Amino acid sequence: MRSLSRRTFLKKSVAALGTAAVAPYVVPASVFGAHAPSNRIAVGFIGNGNQSTIDLPAFLQQEDVQVVAVCDVNTASYGYKTPQQFLGRKPAQDKVNAFYAEKQGAGQYRGCDAYTDFRDVLARRDIDAVAIVVPDHWHGLMVVMAAEAGKDMYCEKPLSLTVRQGQAMVKAVRKHQRILQTGSHYRSSPANRFACELVRNGRIGKVERIITQVAENNAVDPGPGWQPMPVPEGFDYEMWLGPAPQAPYHLDRCLYRFRFILDYSGGQTTNFGCHSNDIAQWGLGMDRSGPVEFEDTGAEWPAPGGLFTTATKVSFRARYANGTELICQTAKPGFGTRFEGTEGWVEFGYRGVKTSPESLQTTRIGPREIHLPVSNPARQEDSSRNYIPDHVRNFIDGVKSRQDPIESVEVGHSTATLCHVANIAMKLRRKLRWDPAAEQFVGDDEANALLGRPMREPWTL
Repeated sequence: MRSLSRRTFLKKSVAALGTAAVAPYVVPASVFGAHAPSNRIAVGFIGNGNQSTIDLPAFLQQEDVQVVAVCDVNTASYGYKTPQQFLGRKPAQDKVNAFYAEKQGAGQYRGCDAYTDFRDVLARRDIDAVAIVVPDHWHGLMVVMAAEAGKDMYCEKPLSLTVRQGQAMVKAVRKHQRILQTGSHYRSSPANRFACELVRNGRIGKVERIITQVAENNAVDPGPGWQPMPVPEGFDYEMWLGPAPQAPYHLDRCLYRFRFILDYSGGQTTNFGCHSNDIAQWGLGMDRSGPVEFEDTGAEWPAPGGLFTTATKVSFRARYANGTELICQTAKPGFGTRFEGTEGWVEFGYRGVKTSPESLQTTRIGPREIHLPVSNPARQEDSSRNYIPDHVRNFIDGVKSRQDPIESVEVGHSTATLCHVANIAMKLRRKLRWDPAAEQFVGDDEANALLGRPMREPWTL
């Protein structure tokens, strides 16, 4: 990355700053009142695919935020998570401009710029923070480069592609004193917080077992015999690949389905696993640590020759130093965490919190007991359906206060590491001993070699 950030990146920075010298179109102060332009956090949104349909509105609804730039290698196309989704930088730009036009009560607004290269966003001095909502193989580079450019970051989960990349991200964020929020937004759900407070305060006794779920794969592998396709017009495929190995283009390699290819993601282990296992870590009080032992319990992988390479069935067992067992499996409905203790159990998922005994659902956490952080203390109404905007709110509050948000870089790294190590255990099909403090396997060179991956030149960490 040095070759880029010290030559190409600086050259781009000068050019971009020259463009930025022209005063941008901004919403008048009278529209925002207390949230006038001088008080707003200017955000650049990098990545305008499926997840942006959730994250971008969450940023737009923050009164003290203004999205001033969007960036994506795809101009616009269908073919994301659903065939009906028409996404990319142009639709995102139109959405932002339309939002602010309606807000100011005028017919037009043109204050949101669109870019293909994320370095153009990082080079703008008027941007305070960036949302990184791109495929996992880009997270490490973008976070490190954003930290060096002085930007705060909201980075989608899983935080990293590999354990080694996660380590570099933690180092860069702390070195440059940046704020980073990992997008594991279930931490901002009041139901999940309450369930974890029950566990942390001993309401179910000593935790003996945690059972977590990940979803089934929701895309079909084109299978052996798949053929390369022509790169669509308006899609910068070379930039999309970036640090990943050179590979022929195929529709199912990119957009939403990148997550089923190990070059770009860790499959559902890191996708849904960075939700359910993140809450497991939170409830157990192991945010900056993790299990000491991992083993495969029957994971299944695609047949050789297909395009998809991540696990088709997730199944692993891990053990913490205190003896608590973590079992993670592919199951329906696809998200959930269940804590089983010596005196009862607590579980939650899409349908809220369930407990045994049932009376735990109405218990109150006393003032002298453990209270976990609340993402948005200012919210008065029911927040059960607002946890993603509240997760973003928590990030913006951190940007202003310079205090770590609820899912800091170290926390996101720990959860991602748990999932990466599980993938390695399932791939090697044997029990592995893990040192969470040193972040390496004990006495296993083969497994340690899988903690990082080379990057395609000129991209390096």
